[in-house]
Amino acid sequence: MELPPKPLPPGLDPRAAAVLREIVEQYVETGEPTGSRTLARRLPITVSPATIRNVMADLTDAGLLFAPHTSAGRLPTDRGLRLFVDGLLQFGELRDDERETITQSLLASGRSLQDTMADASAMLAGLSQAAGLVLAPKSDSAIKHIEFVPLGTGRALVILVSADGRVENRVIDVPAGMPLSALTEAANYLNTRAAGRTLTDLRRHVTEEMAADRGQLDALTATVVEAGLATWSEAGRGGALIVRGQARLLADVTQIENLSAIQRLFERLETQETMLRLLDLAESSEGVRIFIGAESGYFGMSGVSMVVAPARNEAGGIVGAIGVIGPTRINYGRIIPVVDYTARVIGRLLG
Repeated sequence: MELPPKPLPPGLDPRAAAVLREIVEQYVETGEPTGSRTLARRLPITVSPATIRNVMADLTDAGLLFAPHTSAGRLPTDRGLRLFVDGLLQFGELRDDERETITQSLLASGRSLQDTMADASAMLAGLSQAAGLVLAPKSDSAIKHIEFVPLGTGRALVILVSADGRVENRVIDVPAGMPLSALTEAANYLNTRAAGRTLTDLRRHVTEEMAADRGQLDALTATVVEAGLATWSEAGRGGALIVRGQARLLADVTQIENLSAIQRLFERLETQETMLRLLDLAESSEGVRIFIGAESGYFGMSGVSMVVAPARNEAGGIVGAIGVIGPTRINYGRIIPVVDYTARVIGRLLG
C-alpha cells in the first residue's frame, strides 16, 4: 500500500529534503559518503551537481550533514538521522506472511519461556542485521520448589522452580564452613511455606515470621533463608535481558567508534541497570521509540542507535521490552514495524 507523503520538516524545502533523504538512504545501504555527482544521477528531480553542492553545504551548515574527509561526499550527522526518522522516513505495515512467521515462531507450543525469549532475540537480530534485545519479566507466579546446592567455600546455588515451570538459578554467598544440614533445613523451611505464594509474598511472610520468632531457625540457617529470598526480593523490576547478534555489531565496528566502545557496551548489556533503563524507555512511550547516538543519555557514544518498544499485556501493563541495537545506519524503515509487531506478540504471550 502506497503511503501518503509526510509533510516536510520545518526549515527544509523539497530540494533539501530530497538531498537529505537520498544521502541517508545511501548511508543505510552502503555506509559510504555520497557525493554531488551520485546525487545528481539518483535524485527524482533534475538538479545540477553545482546546485546539489550548494544544498549540501547548507545542510552541513545546519548540522545535518558532515564531510568525513576533505573533498569527500557527505554523511548524515545524528541530528540529520533524527530529522530523517522523524520527518522523512516512510514505513508501512508488515505483510501478512511476515506477521504469520513472527507469530508462529514465538507462540509455538512446547517450549519454555526462556527459549521463546531467546528465539525472539535471535529473530530480531536476523531480521535487523543488528543485535536483538528482549527483556523478559521477572517471574511473579507461585513457587513450587526451592533448593540450595553447595558450590564450595562460601557459595551456594539457589534453584527456584515456579508453578508455571520456570526455573531460575542464582548463586548466593553463605558463611564459610556452613554444614549441609543448614542448607537442607533452609530449603525445608521455605518449601513448607511456599505453596501458593509468589517470591515477593513468601519473602514478606518469612520476614514477618522470623521477626516474630527467631528461635525457629538457628543463625546460620536464617542467613541462608534471607540470602535465598533476597536474590529475588525486589518487587517490580528485574528479569532476564537476552541479547543475540552481538557479532553483527562487531562487524560494523568501523561505523561505530572502536572495538573498546563496543566491548563496554556489551558489558553494560549484562547489568541490571540496562534492564531498568530499557523499561524506563519503554514505559515513557506508547509505541516504538528510536534513539540515535548518545541522545538517549544512556549509551554515551555516537554511531549506535536503538529501537525499543514496550511489550504490554491485555490490561496495558508493561511486561517487558523488545528492541534492536546497532550502528546508526540500521534500516529504520524495516526495523520499526518488526519491533512494533514483535512487541505486541510478546505482550500477548506474557499477558
